[in-house]
Amino acid sequence: MSPAPMTTPTAISLTLFALIALAACSTSESDGEAAVETSPAPSASSASADPKEAAKREAITAYQGYWREMEKLYADMDGALANLKQYAASAALKNAEADAKRAHDRGRLYTGGVALTDQTVTKVNVSGKIPNAIVSSCLDISKWRRVDAKTMKPVSLPKNRLTKYRILSTVEKYPEGWRVTRDEPQGKKC
Repeated sequence: MSPAPMTTPTAISLTLFALIALAACSTSESDGEAAVETSPAPSASSASADPKEAAKREAITAYQGYWREMEKLYADMDGALANLKQYAASAALKNAEADAKRAHDRGRLYTGGVALTDQTVTKVNVSGKIPNAIVSSCLDISKWRRVDAKTMKPVSLPKNRLTKYRILSTVEKYPEGWRVTRDEPQGKKC
């Protein structure tokens, strides 16, 4: 069952803010970094006979790239190391950039990383005006830590935070390629 689409800028902003707030409150003390699972970029030979299967692969690849760039955006005070525009557009891009700026303005960085598991395309539409897919995954932010930018010491966070949860993301095909356009944390452990 797909969630009802969020249509107001406030609802979209609140959804992404909830995602970032979840990331900001990670409580893991481990020093290891979680890597975003990656797969190679689709090649010309990946254009299978089934356009839906090709769209699913390309949407997952863009989604993984999105999280790699999110890690860079939040880890760098000026965001210069990130190329989020290559993987995000619309509300997802606008909200991520604004939320990262808010964190940086408060002297906070995010170190470590996120881990993605159970990435599944739950819905795909390749025949509409804008081809799109819904990607469901388990987002593990337990090793993505909020730190003070000057001291690089962890910022105290609530211990009862949800750090591994289900998220649904809308990925759309633009002329430049697939882009994440919306994230919807589901508030459910995974």
